[in-house]
Formats: sequence, C-alpha cells, structure tokens
Amino acid sequence: MRTNTLTADNHPLTLPWFSEPMSDYIRPRFPGACVFFTVTLANRRSDLLTREIAALRAAVRRTKTERPFTINAWVVLPDHMHCVWTLPEGDCDFSTRWSVIKARFSRAMPPAPRRASHVARREHGIWQRRFWEHHLRSDADKSAAIRYCWINPVKHGLAARPEDWAYSSIHRDGPVHWP
Repeated sequence: MRTNTLTADNHPLTLPWFSEPMSDYIRPRFPGACVFFTVTLANRRSDLLTREIAALRAAVRRTKTERPFTINAWVVLPDHMHCVWTLPEGDCDFSTRWSVIKARFSRAMPPAPRRASHVARREHGIWQRRFWEHHLRSDADKSAAIRYCWINPVKHGLAARPEDWAYSSIHRDGPVHWP
C-alpha cells in the first residue's frame, strides 16, 4: 500500500450522493444504522464551533454518555461540521441526539440578542434548524464519508493536509493511507 500526502489538488474523493438536493424532512428509520451528517450554524460566517470547541466537546461527550453512539469520524470547521456515527442495534433516534447536542452547546454560550421567532420556539438562533443526513449502506460508502470528513478542511482552504487540522478525528484514528 502506498502512502501519499493528500492535498486539495490531488484528493480523489467525491461523494456521489452529497450533491443531491435534500429530500423531504421525513427521516428514514434504520436501527443500528451508520449515518453521515452535516450540521451547520445559522451564521455561515461565524467561527463559533472552533472558538468554542470545549463546549461542543462537552455537549457531545455528555450526550454520548446518556444516549450512546459510535463516532466513526468527525470534523469541526468554524461554521459547520461533518460526522459519521453508528447507532446501537435497535436504535434509530439520531434526531434526539442532535437536538440535545445543539441545545447543550447553545446553553453554554453567553446570552445574545434573539429574534422573536427564536424566542417563541425556545431557540438560541445559533444553529440552522435542520441538519443533513445520509444513511451509509455499504463499507465503501462509509469509507468515502469518513475520508470526506477528513479532507473537508483542505477543501475549504483551512489546512494544507487533513492531518494539519486540529478539530478532526483523523488524529484519533492515526495516519491516513490514501490509494
């Protein structure tokens, strides 16, 4: 197996389903599924996620303790994050997990002015209301989604190589061997 340094210019990764338009908001329910997520801040110019990484990690850690799931990959960028989770057998409730993570993170932030619509819904206005998810149905899909997480900081010009980005599970999972 060859080991190459992956850069924005030579990465071969594309996710064929990632550019598809989001369908309706009825979430599929596959217990024990492996799922790729994109979760985004309401303000796409914000750096809140990386600036407040400790609060995000605490929210994820506590939620994971109460409602277990396996983190296969995770990358946090300033205004959005991508991750791949595997839910426990018999469990398909990732929506509640995301709701709890977002709420805990939001409550950890200092109070800020909010729109009336956010107050009425008891929201802080930090997050986009929805998230994007894709169920991974094969090992090839799962591998592609994990690599997409890792290359994303390079794609956005935030790092020269995936391993240069501090907020990535690539550091937990060791060196990457690209074909």
